Amino acid sequence: MRTAAGRRRLTFLRGLGAERTALFWLMAKGYRPLARRYAGAGGEIDLVMRRGSTIAFVEVKARAAMDEALGAIDEAKRRRIRRAARAWMTRHPWAAGMTFRADAVFLAPGSWPRHVADVFGLD
Repeated sequence: MRTAAGRRRLTFLRGLGAERTALFWLMAKGYRPLARRYAGAGGEIDLVMRRGSTIAFVEVKARAAMDEALGAIDEAKRRRIRRAARAWMTRHPWAAGMTFRADAVFLAPGSWPRHVADVFGLD
């Protein structure tokens, strides 16, 4: 797959695999999935997870090295996640009394997944 379309497809498939790994990792920690690949208000959230009274909007980043993954959520991405999170909250009024936060799961070959709770503010 040396064409641009082939590379995009391979990147897309790697992303799906990373999201699946993050999903199972969080489920092992007691989180339950509410949505995958939620899109709204011009943004996308990889995973929407719940544990107790907390709803986490989770961004999944997989890179060749953990340091690269940890630095992969820039301000533009944060803004898109915040917009999508607000859209999710608006469409799910039953969750109004919950605690909301933005989490991230970082993945790199040869490393355990790293879940960072409240990686940035949703305000």
